[in-house]
Amino acid sequence: MRRLLLAAALAAFPAASIPALAQGGPPLRTAVDGTFAPHAFPRLEGGVQGFNVDLFREVARRMGREITIDSASFSGLVPALNAGRYDFLAAPVTVTRERAESMLFAEGYLYTEFQFGIRRGNAPIRSLDDLRGKVIAVNKGSAYDAWAQANAERLGFTFQTYDTNPDAVQAVVSNRAYAVLAGNTVVKYAASQQRNLVPDFAIRETRAHWAAPFRRDNEALRNEVENVLECMKKDGFVARLSEKWFGAVPAADDAENTVFPGYGVPGLPGHDSTPHEPRCS
Repeated sequence: MRRLLLAAALAAFPAASIPALAQGGPPLRTAVDGTFAPHAFPRLEGGVQGFNVDLFREVARRMGREITIDSASFSGLVPALNAGRYDFLAAPVTVTRERAESMLFAEGYLYTEFQFGIRRGNAPIRSLDDLRGKVIAVNKGSAYDAWAQANAERLGFTFQTYDTNPDAVQAVVSNRAYAVLAGNTVVKYAASQQRNLVPDFAIRETRAHWAAPFRRDNEALRNEVENVLECMKKDGFVARLSEKWFGAVPAADDAENTVFPGYGVPGLPGHDSTPHEPRCS
C-alpha cells in the first residue's frame, strides 16, 4: 500500500482566507482508490493526484491539520474505515440508504449519476432495453457493481467485475465487454484520455450525492469536516476544483455550489436537520 503524508499547507489552490476552525490536531487518516481517475490516480513522480486528493488536502489545511492519504482498492476501503484504520474516506462514495444506515455521511460535494461508456464505433445504448445480451464491465465493490448484480437478470445482460476502473475501461476498449458502467465524471474523464471510449447513455434516475463517509460514532468530526466543505462551497473553491478536473463549470444548483440544510444528506439516515450556518472567516 502506498502511503503519502501530505502536508496540508500544500493545497491545490491558494485559499482566500483561513476559516476559524483551524484548531490543529493529529493527522487525519483517510484513503482513496488510487486508480479512480480523475478523482485519484498516480502521479508520474510518485503519489496520487486528482479532484478528491485536492479537495481533502484543502479541508485538512483549513482545519489546521495534516492528512495521511492511503491508496487502496475500493472494495477494501469501507471495511478499513469500520475497523478504525481511517477517520473518514476521501474516496468518492455514493450515498445510498443502505450505506447511510451503517455510516455517517457529510453532505455531498458532487452529484453523480450512472453512465455507460462504449467503444467508439459501437451502436449507442439508447435505453436500458439495449443492454439485453451484452456484457457490462464494472469496478468491483462499487455502487455500479451492486446495480449490475441487482439488474442483470431483469434486463438480460451479464457483467464482469474488475479491481480497478481502468481495467474495466480496458475491457471495453479491447472488446471483452460492450460497455463500462461508472460515474458520469469518471466516464467523461476516461474518454478524454482514451480516444476509443465514448460517453454514452446515462441513467438519470440514479443521481445521488458523492460524499465522505465516517463511522457512526464520529459525528463530531463529520460535522467539523462538513462545516469546512460548506465554507469551500461558499467561497467557490469546490466549483473551481470541479472545473479544473472535469472540464465544465458547475451549474448554480449543482452540489459544488449548494450548501445543504443540516448535517449529512437530507432525507437519508444520519441526517441531522438542526439548522446551522457554516463558520467561515
